[in-house]
Amino acid sequence: MALEMKVPSPGESITEVEIAQWLVETGDYVEKDQAIAEVDSDKATLELPAEASGIITLMAEEGDAVAVGQVVCHIDTDAAKPEGEVSTPAPVAEAPKAEEKKPAPVAPAKTETYASGTASPAAKKVLAEKGIDASQVTGTGRDGRITKADAMDAKPSLGTPGLGGRGESRKKLSMLRRKVAERLVSVKNETAMLTTFNEVDMQPIFDLRSQYKETFKSKHGVSLGFMSFFTLACVRALQLYPAVNSMIEGKEMISYDFQDISIAVSGPKGLMVPVIRNAENLSFRGVETEVKRLAIRAREGQITVDEMTGGTFTITNGGVFGSMLSTPIINPPQSAILGMHNIVERPIVRDGQIVVAPIMYVALSYDHRIIDGKESVGFLVAVKEALENPEELLMDTNVTKALEL
Repeated sequence: MALEMKVPSPGESITEVEIAQWLVETGDYVEKDQAIAEVDSDKATLELPAEASGIITLMAEEGDAVAVGQVVCHIDTDAAKPEGEVSTPAPVAEAPKAEEKKPAPVAPAKTETYASGTASPAAKKVLAEKGIDASQVTGTGRDGRITKADAMDAKPSLGTPGLGGRGESRKKLSMLRRKVAERLVSVKNETAMLTTFNEVDMQPIFDLRSQYKETFKSKHGVSLGFMSFFTLACVRALQLYPAVNSMIEGKEMISYDFQDISIAVSGPKGLMVPVIRNAENLSFRGVETEVKRLAIRAREGQITVDEMTGGTFTITNGGVFGSMLSTPIINPPQSAILGMHNIVERPIVRDGQIVVAPIMYVALSYDHRIIDGKESVGFLVAVKEALENPEELLMDTNVTKALEL
């Protein structure tokens, strides 16, 4: 019996996927639930498991866009699992005796004719328009004549090449990457995006982490990182400035009384943005545990569409790659995104004295259609205040209770 395997729906509103890579070939025997392909949707890369055991016949090529519900392969469920075959070594040919060896034939030298390197009238016109000398073009026509096609393909010389390679390669963009590109362009074109900046003295957080990180990790099994401080600082600021926790839908502005924080994670297929749900109800331990779980799933390609859907605000950390300052692009349909950057020791004034402190520049990109300058600047200042005074504003002056130690 031939089982038709159809593309399952990877999530709401997704109507087609792309075959990113077949993990098996036609004629292979596959086991039930074995991953047979990777498919790209416009939101994530997912594995396609075999629905039954049997011999598979592929019905779609890598790179094909296939509709949800379309048949992509057949599985012959009546086929028996083939037994392992032992290959028989090929017989070794006996070496010829010395006296039997014959000299290898020598290819005749290529002869030049009057037509070699001569451009046809049409080719001459094309080369003249490009400003290319016929001596720079290799003819593929009869007797080496330069054809119009040769002239059309010819490129002007960029100078004498060096000893290095000058190759190039082409690779089709995945559906996920193409969709990301479309969304980024649409954000730039369809929103009134603006960015405001500030700087944060990270010394208080450095001091807390230095004092409590070992105890925190030994008790909870996760590190006390920067993301929990930034996430909870953003939750507090979103509650103070609810317009930043809003989005436009048609002619309406939707505001939320919860904070679902999207975190940008670099995965094997590109940037993934999983969501920490109801971050306002999480402790430092809860945030760090969720960040670790989502980051691992994203990097292992296991993240689901549902885990990346929604979110009312995004945090992205370009600092892990060494970025000093950037203007992050809003993650639609959200209205704002916070950019973290690298931490560098810089001279600042503290209590009237010039001191060296670990400073991070932060950036807030926002949609000016619904977020005014007062709200955007106020939000970023609130984030700065919480990060520079975490014991009072994020821990209610009780560090051990806040860290559940």
